[in-house]
Amino acid sequence: MKRRLNPNIEGLSQSAIRAMTIECTKVGGINLAQGICDTPVPGIVAESVGPAIAGGRNTYSRCEGTDELRSALAAKMEEAGASYDPETEIVVTIGATGAFQIAATALLERGDEVVVFEPFYGYHVSTLRTLGLVPRFVALSPPGAGGSWQLDDDALRSAIGPRTRAIVVNTPSNPCGKVFSRDELVRLGAVADQHDLWIFTDEVYEHFIYDDRSHTSPASLPGLRERTITMSSLSKTLSITGWRLGWMAADRRWAKAFAQVNDLVYVCAPTPLQVAAAAGLRALGPDYRTRLAREHQSKRDRLCAALRIAGLTPYVPEGAYYVLADASMLPGTTGMERAMHLLARTRLATVPGDAFHTGGRGHDMLRFCFGKTDEDLDEACARLREARL
Repeated sequence: MKRRLNPNIEGLSQSAIRAMTIECTKVGGINLAQGICDTPVPGIVAESVGPAIAGGRNTYSRCEGTDELRSALAAKMEEAGASYDPETEIVVTIGATGAFQIAATALLERGDEVVVFEPFYGYHVSTLRTLGLVPRFVALSPPGAGGSWQLDDDALRSAIGPRTRAIVVNTPSNPCGKVFSRDELVRLGAVADQHDLWIFTDEVYEHFIYDDRSHTSPASLPGLRERTITMSSLSKTLSITGWRLGWMAADRRWAKAFAQVNDLVYVCAPTPLQVAAAAGLRALGPDYRTRLAREHQSKRDRLCAALRIAGLTPYVPEGAYYVLADASMLPGTTGMERAMHLLARTRLATVPGDAFHTGGRGHDMLRFCFGKTDEDLDEACARLREARL
């Protein structure tokens, strides 16, 4: 038969995150599955949309993005220790997901291999596979009591072969909350340099860092800027996940191609929303970001305490706003069975841990999102504390 699906998408299915969101809606539950970030949008951001529309900013922007947003993003990268020209080295995209697709499309060829750390963000893996690329998984070593997920240098080196072209680094990590240390990134960079690999970084949760840790952008490290493609989003920092505003920073040799692919696939991000986001970035400085981290650390601690009481021991995250928890005590043999049991008992939606692992691993974990309003999070914690699991 000549009419058929592209083989690269035949294995695709609805993500477990969205599937659990649907199940949550059916029972009127609290959604701790999807990272929708339902906390309030900062006033300056919300208030800037109307004037942008009324002022006529309703047509296409440049495919690279509006001038004011690219300038604000370049200033943001400067704070992180990496200098980029807003005119030629910053591209605004449709979310960080769009940025990742653009980078992979522009730089990689069918059959190329890409190292992905496990637990992984499912959209990274799905994007690679739909483009005919091959993910090579390297498991992070699980933390001991109070510890961190660890980069296994030997496992990383073993995963690299003649077709390897890139390493994906998600820091802070969704789903496990790992924050890659400067030392780990230096070691990873040395491997990338030895094998001439791209470093694709997803830094969406860079301002959600806890316990006095700090975020290191790989592009800021000596010798890594030229091979690093930095991708991020304003969705979480500004609580605007539905606006789909992402961005990427890269050396001008690559950024020009990214802009061309962005134009071909997406044309541009919504212009008035870019204008409003730029206003937010200009107005909301370090104090806002410090407060954001402090508030979410409190949310993390409340949820982790409730999970312990419920018998679901958490792997306490260093960053992002998700908790992986040990759910082996729940009935079921798969992560989905355990997630559905918890939903039935508490009306709390979570994500099965095997959605972030390969080879049948992760079935004894669930992922909980704490990027919620205080009202919803407090109710979720109360249900966990009172649950008879």
